[in-house]
Amino acid sequence: MKDRKVWVITGAGRGLGVDIARAALSAGHAVVATGRNASKVQAAIGKHDSLLVVKLDVTSPADAEAAISSAVGKFGRIDILVNNAGNFFAGFFEELSPLQVRAQIETLLFGPMNVTRAALPVMRKQRSGLVLTISSTAGIVGQMFCTAYAAAKFGIEGWMESLAPEIAPFGIRTMLVEPGFFRTELLTNNSTTFAEPAVDDYAAQTREIVAAWKSMNGKQGGDPAKLAEAIVKLGELKEPPIRFAAGADAVQAFETKANTLLAQAQAHRELSASLSYD
Repeated sequence: MKDRKVWVITGAGRGLGVDIARAALSAGHAVVATGRNASKVQAAIGKHDSLLVVKLDVTSPADAEAAISSAVGKFGRIDILVNNAGNFFAGFFEELSPLQVRAQIETLLFGPMNVTRAALPVMRKQRSGLVLTISSTAGIVGQMFCTAYAAAKFGIEGWMESLAPEIAPFGIRTMLVEPGFFRTELLTNNSTTFAEPAVDDYAAQTREIVAAWKSMNGKQGGDPAKLAEAIVKLGELKEPPIRFAAGADAVQAFETKANTLLAQAQAHRELSASLSYD
């Protein structure tokens, strides 16, 4: 395949990562599929001549360096890095422990930073590459019960926006994908940790939200296989989008946030404009 690219995908042992790996392989690309348990990654994706499975805990800089080295050793280059690995600590902020909040940010923000930091020297040498990071509509619009998760995802948005102009001179692009509700494994017990109820004032809402989310698991409207195919198609573009709103609900979230920001900018426009020196 003349346009074959080398994809490095984190969190490829289950959920969306598996679908992205399969879609990239089906499109004729080479894939380095990574996860904390390499045997689970191999079992989830299967065997393929263009597949390399590598152990990678994204919270470990040493693992990140080793995984990138293995990818280059096998395929000679890295064209697309997909920062996909993630988990979810859900709950009201007061009930999430400091350790849980730190663990959330460690995985969702510092994890992608670790892997990207390892991959960028390779891409700079090539003068090409795409850093594709899976964010969330929770990185666009904050919501109740998602304080730690949204903090990490908002961090990803700011980091990627700021990274983009730094690496663009070297032919490296960035792309953020903000999915809405997809039928991935994010709401399963393996991915979601609920805060332990500790504050009576939140107890009733906690019960309602947890019950609603558990009932939603496996019934979300978005098809992760279709999302994976869309991500591969966008990754193949010469100029991939800076942001991709994944799903009709994500488009609505974008539009609602944009309108809210405009309204807030206008609400005290005269006062805002009066703050310069006379």
